[in-house]
Amino acid sequence: MNENNKIAILGGTGPQGKGLAKRFAMVGVPVVIGSRDSVRAAEVAAELNAALPQGSANIEGMENLEATKMANEMVILSVPYSAHDATLADIKPLLSGKILVDIVVPLAPKNPKAVVMPPEGSATEAAQELLGDEISVVGALHNVSAVTLNNTEQPINCDVLVCGNQLEAKKSVMALIEKLGVKAYNAGLAESARCIEALTPILIRLNISKEVSFTHAGVTIAPPVH
Repeated sequence: MNENNKIAILGGTGPQGKGLAKRFAMVGVPVVIGSRDSVRAAEVAAELNAALPQGSANIEGMENLEATKMANEMVILSVPYSAHDATLADIKPLLSGKILVDIVVPLAPKNPKAVVMPPEGSATEAAQELLGDEISVVGALHNVSAVTLNNTEQPINCDVLVCGNQLEAKKSVMALIEKLGVKAYNAGLAESARCIEALTPILIRLNISKEVSFTHAGVTIAPPVH
């Protein structure tokens, strides 16, 4: 991916979207954040730009459809699961030749410590089914805390598992993610998202537990040290 290519983050006014927008802009990737409310998107973009260090790329804000059009290659979907399918249906005509990066986790309503997977098996697989095989869907960034993403004074504390049915699309997404200073791993086909997305409520459960001393932990792949 050319680092001058602009990426879109739909749901970019939410905590995870804002954290990703800031981090990508800080490493020189131009970002357009999308929202159902174009005014809100523009306001959030202005707030984020004002807080970015000098030399960062620009963040723009606009309505979801316009944001999708502005993306050169990648569109990151970061909306609540309740808006997942409807948002994809809206933007589907604009995704030709682009990669949809689905970071949505189907958390159970009113219970973030559980998931309710769709009939397709995962949100990533549901996105691929809805968009069709001609559009590349890659699942990624499911297990990274929004608080961690927004704390840009600290490095991201975990690895990223990436899955999808198109190898070249996965490689492009992994290269983009690794610009953030993390290690991205190819975790297999889209069906792997069933396991990856299901890890998120486990992490949430651990992170809010009084029995551990940490919060906002993520997944790390630990190679042997010997």
